[in-house]
Amino acid sequence: MSLIGSKIESGVLVLHLNRPDKFNSFNREMALQLIAELDKAADEKTIRAVLITANGKAFCAGQDLAEAMDKNGPGIERIVHEHYNPIILRLRKLQKPVVCAVNGVAAGAGANIALACDVVFAGKASSFIQAFSKIGLIPDSGGTFFLPKLIGFGKASALMMLGDKVSATDAEQMGMIYKVVDDEKLFETALATATTLAQMPTKGIALTKKLLNEGTTNTLEKQLQREKEEQVIAASTYDYNEGVNAFLEKRQPVFKGD
Repeated sequence: MSLIGSKIESGVLVLHLNRPDKFNSFNREMALQLIAELDKAADEKTIRAVLITANGKAFCAGQDLAEAMDKNGPGIERIVHEHYNPIILRLRKLQKPVVCAVNGVAAGAGANIALACDVVFAGKASSFIQAFSKIGLIPDSGGTFFLPKLIGFGKASALMMLGDKVSATDAEQMGMIYKVVDDEKLFETALATATTLAQMPTKGIALTKKLLNEGTTNTLEKQLQREKEEQVIAASTYDYNEGVNAFLEKRQPVFKGD
């Protein structure tokens, strides 16, 4: 059984975490399969957006602790270095938009993988937990990088140290995620958004994502310079000319991602 369900719909690579009996907690096989799918998304031009969700009652409970404690297993250092760090880097470096649909609990690395995506939806019954402190660990998978930037240092610090459960509604209100939707409409809504993004000028979206990544560390002066440089690149694309011409001709544009 594949631990990552995968199919392509209308230019969207739809990925389902698929260890529902383990609340979609990651083991090595599942992590490496997700990395391979993200590499496929990067390489295949027909894929223009990615949607990540999960099968079963949970989105992802984080690391499979049985594997983490197994004396013959990969060990914590390899798990972080070979599983989670590559996943997060691929999500952020992928030059295509990544939508996440959180169905159920997202705990530990599961929460932080969701927060590394570009557009995050959550069902009303979903929740987010920085569960690391409960077992004496520190937040990994980019948690200490992304969460303070999303909700502020004070809230992030408290949530990481206390390990409080955050409801989907509270997560939306504090800016942790994009939007809460009814559970029964979650996948439909997320797929429609991913499909819309796949039909947009994905080259320009990729440049936007690149600048958002850089903007977390650049000075204002540097960021303005980088915006100028990337705007010149965006203005040289097929999609820019198509978008402007379609506007002037009062018709719907047909973008190619070029």
